[in-house]
Amino acid sequence: MQEAYMVESGRVIMVSGAARGMGAAIARKFHDEGWCVSLGMRTPHMPAWADGERVLVSRYDALDAATEAAWVKETQARFGRIDAVVANAGIGTWKSVIDISERDMDDMLEVHIKSPRRLVAAAWDQLVACGQGRVIVIGSLSSKRVYDADSGAYAVSKFGSLALAHAIRHAGFDHGIRSTVICPGFVKTDMVAGMMPDLKMTPPEEIGRIAHFLVTSPNEVSISEVPVNCRAEESF
Repeated sequence: MQEAYMVESGRVIMVSGAARGMGAAIARKFHDEGWCVSLGMRTPHMPAWADGERVLVSRYDALDAATEAAWVKETQARFGRIDAVVANAGIGTWKSVIDISERDMDDMLEVHIKSPRRLVAAAWDQLVACGQGRVIVIGSLSSKRVYDADSGAYAVSKFGSLALAHAIRHAGFDHGIRSTVICPGFVKTDMVAGMMPDLKMTPPEEIGRIAHFLVTSPNEVSISEVPVNCRAEESF
């Protein structure tokens, strides 16, 4: 049986939406485990925790289709390889599928499906070359069920995120690429905690720990979906 990664030093991971929340927590976990980390942000800035020699900060905007390939190119030029991609960037518009505007619906589909697909496609050759390429798509429990009417349009886009992760898994399996969608419920990010301060939520650091386990597991451990909840629901 092939062993899991025993030496993580020098491996390279790209994390989108890395400025805060789950993206920042995922990036920091891998950084602390010795990885080189490429951070994609709409407004690039070097985090206070970062070792500048192992961290690259690049402009990435999921609504700007030119930024995926440019970010991949910068990452490859800086570190010489890409071992993993985490598609974390997200937006939310809480409207039903009837009430949402065409523009807002298009933006969610772009951010949650089309941009992650372009990002992974741009990094594909590097993921294949390393023999153990990993893709993590951050979905949602809304990738698994439609909670109510006002989360409906968001759920449509997040169902697409789940399908994208499965499609990537099939496309890359014979090349050693493994793809997983993490489907969190409420995570204690600045945005969500401000909306529901009394709800006990999953800490973003736990999503980072889960992502690290998935990425560092051997090729023989293919985990397609990981639902994560902070409360009891039917099925989740």
